Amino acid sequence: MSKIGRELPKEYSDRFDELRQNRVNVSYYKYDSAADNFGMKLVNALESHDLCIRKYLETGNTEYLCDAANYLMLEFMYPQKEDAYFKATDSSGSAGISGIFINELKEVE
Repeated sequence: MSKIGRELPKEYSDRFDELRQNRVNVSYYKYDSAADNFGMKLVNALESHDLCIRKYLETGNTEYLCDAANYLMLEFMYPQKEDAYFKATDSSGSAGISGIFINELKEVE
């Protein structure tokens, strides 16, 4: 179990990571190297992610969420978006959320 999984078990899912990693392992033997498939831009990770999300919404099968997360990881590793980069941001640079955080509700009271 990870440190964050032990310390904040309601905030992080080690089981999700385990299931996600199992799928990476199977995919390596089924489809060959991610470095080739995604590095050579043979498979579009973001579009594949979107297909998984649609399938999850259609079926409710959470396996598709593991697959979707793996596609995001592969886009991170082998970005197909030109000029992709990583830069940590603060709240002012957030993409935002759909909904409201509990702390925001507490501020309203």
